Amino acid sequence: MPRNVYAEINLHITWHTKQSFPSLTEQIENRLHHYLQHRALETAGVVFHAIGGTENHVHIAVSVPPTLLISDWVGKLKGASSHYINHEIANRKVLEWQTGYGVVSFGAKDLEWVVSYIRNQKEHHRNGSIYDRLERIAVDEC
Repeated sequence: MPRNVYAEINLHITWHTKQSFPSLTEQIENRLHHYLQHRALETAGVVFHAIGGTENHVHIAVSVPPTLLISDWVGKLKGASSHYINHEIANRKVLEWQTGYGVVSFGAKDLEWVVSYIRNQKEHHRNGSIYDRLERIAVDEC
């Protein structure tokens, strides 16, 4: 990327387990979150802000460079993370991801709010205080 380019691209990304099966147990979730953060940070220009989720989905907040092809990057995160969990942690097929993902951009002034929302996912779902835009993975979801 040329030096004379300024970019501020903040993204909230979410995706679900296949059929929203509750396969992200506490042990798997901790390892998965660590792996996803590490993988994301291996991508040049990515700034990792937060990760969270529940037993059936993941949320991340990142800032990305304008050269990153989001669909390819998310696909690689999903594929590599399920392979890691299934082959390195569980030694069996315990994690599959649903097709697709949701991505919403946000401004720098909303970063603190988005990070807080992601880190408190379990509480938001328990209390029914979810923010629909940040939970969607398909256009036809209500």
